[in-house]
Amino acid sequence: MLVAGHLAHPLFFFAALALGASQFVPGSLTRLVTGPKRLTIGLLMTISAAGAVALGEISSAAALAFLFSLAEALEHTAMRRARASLTALVSLIPDTVRLVVDKGRRSILSPASASTRQIPVADLAAGDVFAVFPGERIPTDGIVVWGNCAIDASAVTGESIPVAVDEGDSVPAGAIVQSSPVTVKATAPGSDNTLTTIVSLVTAAQRDKGERARMADTVAAPLIPTVLAVSAAVAAIGSLLGDPHVWINRALVVLVAASPCALAIAVPVTVIAAIGAASKIGVVVTSGAAFERLGAINRIAFDKTGTLTTGTPKVVAVEGDGRTLELAAALERTSTHPLAVAITQAAEDQGLSLPTVSHLDEHPGKGVSGVVERQSVTVANPRALNPGRFADRVTHHENQGRSVAVVAWGAKIIGIIAVADPVRDDAAESITHMMSMGIEPVMLTGDNQATATAVGTRLGIDAANIHAQLAPGDKADYVGGDHTAMIGDGINDAPALARADVGIAMGPKATDAAVESADVALRSDNLATLVTAVRHARRGRRIITANIILALAVICVLPPLALFGVLGLGWVVLIHETAEVIIIANGLRAARVTGWTPPAAPPIRGEKLTHHSNSE
Repeated sequence: MLVAGHLAHPLFFFAALALGASQFVPGSLTRLVTGPKRLTIGLLMTISAAGAVALGEISSAAALAFLFSLAEALEHTAMRRARASLTALVSLIPDTVRLVVDKGRRSILSPASASTRQIPVADLAAGDVFAVFPGERIPTDGIVVWGNCAIDASAVTGESIPVAVDEGDSVPAGAIVQSSPVTVKATAPGSDNTLTTIVSLVTAAQRDKGERARMADTVAAPLIPTVLAVSAAVAAIGSLLGDPHVWINRALVVLVAASPCALAIAVPVTVIAAIGAASKIGVVVTSGAAFERLGAINRIAFDKTGTLTTGTPKVVAVEGDGRTLELAAALERTSTHPLAVAITQAAEDQGLSLPTVSHLDEHPGKGVSGVVERQSVTVANPRALNPGRFADRVTHHENQGRSVAVVAWGAKIIGIIAVADPVRDDAAESITHMMSMGIEPVMLTGDNQATATAVGTRLGIDAANIHAQLAPGDKADYVGGDHTAMIGDGINDAPALARADVGIAMGPKATDAAVESADVALRSDNLATLVTAVRHARRGRRIITANIILALAVICVLPPLALFGVLGLGWVVLIHETAEVIIIANGLRAARVTGWTPPAAPPIRGEKLTHHSNSE
């Protein structure tokens, strides 16, 4: 009884009123005079609280001020929590780095003996050499020039398994060095690298608004002046027709009941939390709109090479004349085409001495030709160069999902080379999960139809959705229409990524053109991350929808109850602010990523190279 008596004391109500009002009244009045958005939700609450005091409803005014300020404090806390993942990303960048001062001799590149000095990471330039010890984070992207170690790049890529790196390997900013020290040559400045780019993209994405956010704004923006006008009309008309005290009180209650507090926070808290959470698993979403679209896709077009396959083709069979590989590698050694790189690497692995080539000529989409030992040599695909007696072997290899190069020396077809690009270990399972989610997989490739069909069928993709022998521009024709995503990693994927509803650039090796054209960037090569990202986006959309429905329900139901005196100011404030707290709590659920994550994949092993002599 004693406690209840104190709580009912007028001084208690005045204290609660003063404490609550101090949190929003000064700011609301300041914005009314000087702010770009002068009519705010805080202004509605200020008018309601002041009116309640004028009518002698001190307890109602105190409840309004205290509960509204409490809800506002919870909202600010929620937004800080939603942005916590971004703060965590920023903290991955160390403040200083050990710059190797004298890097002229290899013997002094060892971190233990190198002459170093501490400099701010922001002063680190591309080309600088720096030392990193176990337990420390790599300050910028670079290439290991001394030593070997394991790195934990989970904060950047989302993959928890440490990766072994050796001299010549690339390492990302933000990764933790484990096991032993290394010396790294910076390939990007300390102020502009993979990690800072991710932070910039996530920051921009959290500001950008999607369809539902714009819809909520469209409803909320005109609502404040409308609520003021309606409340004024209720007070004026009611006072003329009835008791002014009753109707002014009801007008103040309507002012609170129709305030769009919950609607204003329904989308932002969810989008900010969801995009920040996605960045922690290595998924960079470039905008709130892209996040919403990702959650609505029902069709995904996969580029084959480097997305469904590892993108590291290897020669698995050489058939024909003993010089087939030697002559092919001689022509292909200056090319950067994946097939050419594989052929050249196979020749190096066998220690072959390559002859000199003259009159080298590339034929885009077909192959390459030149002159060796005064005879013309051609390396081309089976569509451009008839394989002759090797036709059956070409068909055999293509049906196994391999690409084939035909080699001619002079007027004679001397052999063929089969190259396999291994399918990713998690590709089939990821596609199965996509299909279980109602998403239709499509495969796009510039490879021949037989190879494409072999790979696609193995992955469970319907034959009608396997499109082969496509030029870069052709791929864009298959990703038009609503709710279609395109995922790829190369320059030739950029047009399709730009045209798709959602363009997704895959992996740390994705080209700049692919990343710039994309709406979403996956920092790892794990296709399971894509499955998790789509699940996360769908869950985020459901949370946003639920929040908007609850917010609109409050706006639609409370004002009539307030207008007809069913609910007083105290009950309206309690219901209104409780709804806002529920919406905030629901939105923060998006800060947790849920979904399928496969077990660690075993190391990828290519097929063993076989060499068949085939003479006729």
